[in-house]
Amino acid sequence: MDKAFDRLLVRGGNTLRGVVRMEGAKNAALPVLAACLLADGESRILGVPELDDVGTMCSVLRRLGGAVSRTAADEVVVRFDGIRTSEAPQDLVRKMRASVLVMGPLLARTGLARACLPGGCAIGARPIDLHLKGFALMGAAVTCDRGFVEVSAPRLKGTRIYLDYPSVGATENLMMAASLAEGFTCIDNAAEEPEVVDLANFLCCMGARVTGAGTKMIRIEGCDSLRPTTYSIIPDRIEAGTFMTAAAIAGGDVLVQNVVVEHVKPIIAKLLDAGCEVSEDPEGSIRVVGPDRPRATDVRTLPYPGFPTDMQPQMMALLSVAGGVSMVTETVFENRFMHVDEFKRMGANIHVDGRTAVVRGVDHLTGAVVRATDLRAGAALLIAGLRSHGTTEILGVQHLDRGYSDFAGKMRSIGAEVVRAREAATEAFLESAATRRLDL
Repeated sequence: MDKAFDRLLVRGGNTLRGVVRMEGAKNAALPVLAACLLADGESRILGVPELDDVGTMCSVLRRLGGAVSRTAADEVVVRFDGIRTSEAPQDLVRKMRASVLVMGPLLARTGLARACLPGGCAIGARPIDLHLKGFALMGAAVTCDRGFVEVSAPRLKGTRIYLDYPSVGATENLMMAASLAEGFTCIDNAAEEPEVVDLANFLCCMGARVTGAGTKMIRIEGCDSLRPTTYSIIPDRIEAGTFMTAAAIAGGDVLVQNVVVEHVKPIIAKLLDAGCEVSEDPEGSIRVVGPDRPRATDVRTLPYPGFPTDMQPQMMALLSVAGGVSMVTETVFENRFMHVDEFKRMGANIHVDGRTAVVRGVDHLTGAVVRATDLRAGAALLIAGLRSHGTTEILGVQHLDRGYSDFAGKMRSIGAEVVRAREAATEAFLESAATRRLDL
């Protein structure tokens, strides 16, 4: 079924209350699944969310020769008995940027990796230059021609790699490649994100020797071979932040379960600045009580442990109804303000100057027809709809399926009035809402 005709319908005015449980992290699952290429045999990955991006990565692995199956709601089994081809499938790489994470494992296992330039959300250029520079420093020959990249080396050699920017993808790709390289590799100015640490832990379970993950310097001592393993990935900090922000904008009282509190500290700090009450359970739950009206605060996105760029659109939705003027500065992706025009359709007062957005909070937003320009923008528009008068109709919701599992259902479970419908169902929803005389 073509999801392009789906839409979300959101009626504002409901207070969110209840308990909602988070899935495993998409951005941890994708590199861990790619790392299964590093060893023949069967690996069992637990905590894998049912998402379109995960399905794409599983399809990539199948095309490379793997047997991949989901044996339970959150468990994926991957088995390799040799690698069929060293070329990542063009149609899938263009569909999802994270597909290039198979290049490091393919290069390390077969001595060759070939892929087209990747696709994904249209939030910035996000070139793979740093990946290729690292491969070259490890002794690989790199050629680029007509939108394709080919990397080859009989066996990679350990070396020191300095990343000009702490790219998560480059850190992960190079870490996987170095696990089977000859000698020691040091990745300097490495990304420190929790998902990088999770991949390092998975590699260590496979027999790799990786130290320093979560710091600026990661060291890898190459091995001759790795073994398959069973591993459980970390919870999704961005999904958790999204529901925490939803509770804040709707003046709700929501307990978010299955969270690593340390991973969402930057989000907690900004919610406290905005006037929320936030309490932490060290066993993995966070309670957020939203204010009657949020306070203005400034946000600047940075690599971890700074405020995550993947939470910038959701936080902007909150600030659009805050009392006062907020400044939102985006330092990670150069094109991540495309949702601003959609917020303006709902009555938000936002002015963009380069990489900074000035957000003057309004009393309330108004329901409108808007379009999700990317994954996180879609989530942000739903959140904005919670604080809007009337009905918000969100198009392009297929983006949400890349990073959220049953997003509308989870929102309904804590009191939001939101349904996912096809075009023909839109009028039925509006008529039903009018019949029940919902309090806006």
